[in-house]
Parts: sequence; structure tokens; C-alpha cells
Amino acid sequence: MSVYLGKDRQRAAQHLTATHATVTNLTRGVEGFGHKLYMDNFFSSPDLYDDLAQKKIFCCGTVRLHRKGMPKDLKPKTLKLKRGDIRVRTRGDLTAVVWKDKRDVCLLTNLHDPPREGNYRDEHGNAIKPAIVADYNRHMGHVDNSDRMANSYTASRRTWKWTKKLFFHLFDLAIVNSYILLSACGGKKISHRDFRLTLIREMLARSGHEPRPSKPVGRPAPASTDIARLDTRHNKHWPDRNPKRRRCRVCSARGVTRIVLSKCVRCDVALCVDRSCFADYHTKNNL
Repeated sequence: MSVYLGKDRQRAAQHLTATHATVTNLTRGVEGFGHKLYMDNFFSSPDLYDDLAQKKIFCCGTVRLHRKGMPKDLKPKTLKLKRGDIRVRTRGDLTAVVWKDKRDVCLLTNLHDPPREGNYRDEHGNAIKPAIVADYNRHMGHVDNSDRMANSYTASRRTWKWTKKLFFHLFDLAIVNSYILLSACGGKKISHRDFRLTLIREMLARSGHEPRPSKPVGRPAPASTDIARLDTRHNKHWPDRNPKRRRCRVCSARGVTRIVLSKCVRCDVALCVDRSCFADYHTKNNL
């Protein structure tokens, strides 16, 4: 994986584009094995395909017709195609294909035999899909499906900084990969949505997080209704210094106004520590 940070001029030489350098760097470990590489039009170019073919990496992908080295007679202003039309140009093992469906589909390949030019439609007038297009869709469909699944329930937001977006994108991809592995193991089938919900529940259960009580607003409630403060077995009630002066809860319940700078860390309640207020608050039901 390589994170795209714009045009990398340090890796790109004068005769090498930034996308060319990125693909070359990512494929460095699989040279000479005869792998097949599928890519979209952001990376495809005749120079890249020729370079990878010398390293026994053969490619297929959509391509932008204005790329350097593409046939000039295949540009949209030159071609006026009808639905089902196919135009083919070859140079050695490299084949450029333009197929008209609802729009022009432009592909570049050195994996496939060049199709025959002409107009191909079925009895309903629909364009017949060439084998090159069907093969590209079959392989790139896995990438598109993975991106769709990762973005279906993502936590990322458009207003976030790119570093935070990247973290949650990698997190979403990890979840998708774990879901795919679970599905491959067989057993009871579960939807992607239910898998995420189950994962969230188990993560929350393992975290052991205990929500802190909210800070009281307005006049203090009657002390007899705050029973949670009496549970001293699991809650850690410790006195601490309060940044602001506040009224002691126990003194207020007894009709005495006393301003203190101490509080209970767990309950976030102002209490006197030089008197019995702190102990009474956590041990007595009626103050």
C-alpha cells in the first residue's frame, strides 16, 4: 500500500510520471513472475504497460485517451460511434479498444487478443459486451465491491482532517477483510451490517468502560434518591481538589451553606473533607 499525497516529484524522474513511479514501486516485489495487473484510468498509460511488460507483468485497464502514446484518431472529437461500435488499434502486443455502450468505454491491454472492429448488437438493440470489457469488470469488480462495503458504514466524515480519514479508512478495510475471512470459513451466514454490529458490541463489552455520572445541573436533588453513591465496593470514591468553589452537598441538605474546594472524584460532588460530610455522603441513605 502507498498513500497518495499528490505528485511525488522525488520519485518521478523527468521521463517518468508520478503515477508511473507509484505503480513501479508497488510492483517491485512481483517482477518476473508473469502476474496480471488490472488498473483504472488514473494509472493506465502505454509507457507504463511497455515498462511492466519488460518485467513480465501484463496489464489491462481503462485509459484516458489524451494520455501520451495513445492513438490520436481514437479521441472523442474524431470518433462518432453508435451503440455497439468497436474501434481497435494495435502496436505490437498492446491493444487500444474503444467500445460504445451508453458512453464510450476506453481500454488498454496487452493481455488479450484484439477484437474485430464493427457494430455488435443483439436483437433488442443492446450493445454486446466485448470479452476484454467483461474480463476487466470481473476482476476490477472485487476492488469496487470492497470499496463499496468499506464505505457503506464508515465512521469517516467529510469535515475531518485527511489523516483521521485515512485511519478510519484503514480500519474499515480491516473490518471488511475480517468479514470476508469469516464468510470464507463457512458456518452460519451473517450480513455485513450484522457483523459490524456484533463487532461493536463485543468491543464495548471487552473495553470495560463505565460511564461517568453527568454533572448535576441546577439545585441538588434530594440526597435520598442518589443511591448509586452508596455503592463503595466497585466505585473508587476519593477526595480531590475542585478548581471552583462550590456548595457542600451534605451541608446544603442539612440547611447549612458552606462553600468548599474539595469534591469526590467519582461522584463529582462538592463535599467537606474536614468534617464528616464525605463519609456521611457515601455511607448514609438519609443525610
